[in-house]
Amino acid sequence: MEPEVASLLAELDAAAYVIDCAPNMNGAQILERAGHLVRTIRGARPSAPIVLVEDRRYGYAWVQDSARQRNEGNREALRTVFAELRESGVTDLAYIESERLLGSDYEEAMTDGSHPNDMGMTRYADAVTPVLRDLLE
Repeated sequence: MEPEVASLLAELDAAAYVIDCAPNMNGAQILERAGHLVRTIRGARPSAPIVLVEDRRYGYAWVQDSARQRNEGNREALRTVFAELRESGVTDLAYIESERLLGSDYEEAMTDGSHPNDMGMTRYADAVTPVLRDLLE
């Protein structure tokens, strides 16, 4: 979500943009950068749908408070930015909550408690596809 990356993404004539950066960020970075990223893309691509994807939970978050707090903080930050963008009139903007990404047995969908395995990536695709389908129809 760095400004330079936002500018580069805005150069792409994409049918849609799926922004799934939260796992590699913290809440403060999301609050600082996500709005700028969306506005930069929207400025260059006024009608391209943009989908913001929440941070999935770590497979070990149930036993490691710091991991759970990081996931929760990232999700809260992204929800805040999403609400602000919607309130400011940004359209064609969708949001995918973390619960939709990996399923109730999310631990089985990860290779290392963090990164999705083949099952996890299939579940991600199953979560994102209907959202994109609705936006692109």
